[in-house]
Amino acid sequence: MEVGTWAVVVAALAAYMAWFWRMSRGLRGPRVWPVLGSLPGLVQHAEDMHEWIAANLRRSGGTYQTCIFAVPGVARRGGLVTVTCDPRNLEHVLKSRFDNYPKGPFWHGVFLDLLGDGIFNSDGDTWVAQRKTAALEFTTRTLRTAMSRWVSRSIHGRLLPILADAVASKAHVDLQDLLLRLTFDNICGLAFGKDPETLAEGLPENEFASAFDRATEATLNRFIFPECLWRCKKWLGLGMETTLTRSMAHVDQYLAAVIKTRKLELADAAATHDDLLSRFMRKGSYSDESLQHVALNFILAGRDTSSVALSWFFWLVSTHPAAERRIVAELCAVLAASRGAHDPALWLADPFTFEELDRLVYLKAALSETLRLYPSVPEDSKHVVADDYLPDGTFVPAGSSITYSIYSAGRMKTVWGEDCLEFRPERWLSEDGTKFVQHDSYRFVAFNAGPRVCLGKDLAYLQMKNIAGSVLLRHRLAVAPGHRVEQKMSLTLFMKDGLRMEVCPRDLAPFLDEPCGVDAAAVTAAAASATAPCA
Repeated sequence: MEVGTWAVVVAALAAYMAWFWRMSRGLRGPRVWPVLGSLPGLVQHAEDMHEWIAANLRRSGGTYQTCIFAVPGVARRGGLVTVTCDPRNLEHVLKSRFDNYPKGPFWHGVFLDLLGDGIFNSDGDTWVAQRKTAALEFTTRTLRTAMSRWVSRSIHGRLLPILADAVASKAHVDLQDLLLRLTFDNICGLAFGKDPETLAEGLPENEFASAFDRATEATLNRFIFPECLWRCKKWLGLGMETTLTRSMAHVDQYLAAVIKTRKLELADAAATHDDLLSRFMRKGSYSDESLQHVALNFILAGRDTSSVALSWFFWLVSTHPAAERRIVAELCAVLAASRGAHDPALWLADPFTFEELDRLVYLKAALSETLRLYPSVPEDSKHVVADDYLPDGTFVPAGSSITYSIYSAGRMKTVWGEDCLEFRPERWLSEDGTKFVQHDSYRFVAFNAGPRVCLGKDLAYLQMKNIAGSVLLRHRLAVAPGHRVEQKMSLTLFMKDGLRMEVCPRDLAPFLDEPCGVDAAAVTAAAASATAPCA
């Protein structure tokens, strides 16, 4: 190589290193490497990503910036990522400057084949129109009644018999798998009025459910690769992109048949259908393709989130016996007041009513505490449309992205106190323990916040309380010996190897003489034997 060429190379390297030094000096957070940016750290912590992000945020005071690729012209725009869990910043992004922080083109492109322009994958006027329609439907009592009907049928006709069989055979169950099947059946019933019966006896495979799972996995796989690479694989028909195409063809065929049948049924003026698909159809302004996307968006949002939350809930309760005792005592107290004291047979005879579920204050607190520590969606991202400053002074340039860590938001001492890592449902109760206290939605963002706050929040609590109460009233659960509970690195906070549990019958005798209030000390003394480890 000639001297002149060497000089150019050395000068270029020197200019790059000078640029890199200036650029990286202003970034707080994990180490940024030349050219590779923060990729080495992301790869190193691929198995404990959420904890790594939380640790970085604690060190940086709640907000840091990093770049995926340290390349001039890219690093300060498309490659720059601002990560935050500061409640002030969350309110700014999710509410105050909502229009400046849409989902953006990257997110939309990743989920386009699966979700189309559905409510959870759209921005602007498209999102506004669907949101208005969905908001009207989610406020109706008929939808709440429909959800309760589907959930109660799945619990009493399927889940509880499976758990009873496990008790009789002393077999372990993968509770995460059972809950995924249960919530899938429920959300399909609520979304388009058809039960796939994945929780039926023998836990059968369902072609639609399997195709939907494969399509979801293939879609999430796109987050691993640069956009140009997965788009190239899609064009060439390679790898998981082929799986996605084939799976979506099956999903589309299945839903097309459902929509065709439902249209014929709705042509009959006497027909009554209370599912979301029928409700959107009655609006008369949606194409068949749009209706398919409506159904798929609600299935994706309504299945994994509730089942994952319940999995972490049952694990936490099984490892915190005092909380379990308070939950069971509250269940007994509420049922004694509404159905008659001293008779567990009456308590177990029928599904919970709305009024009974509404009175389960401590159970709701325990579910909320679970979501604070283990939110179903641990991280979410937004695109920055125009240059802006966050309330903490951080500059975010147009074209960059913001990741807000829901997982970290629940684990900051500055937000939740010194005991932020403890499972303590009492933080959600009034001083006398009788009322549920809702914390600020930008401290507790498990259900999102601002204009995109989850429309199904109340339905989710209804479903989770029904399932949790029905199971804990009848059974004690314990983690199977040797089973390790670990997080799976995914957009949804699954347990890596499921949740294998021992199932034992619940002895309600210690709770029969309890008063209709929940006194923690009294319950602990009276019911210690009721939560002994499974034999």
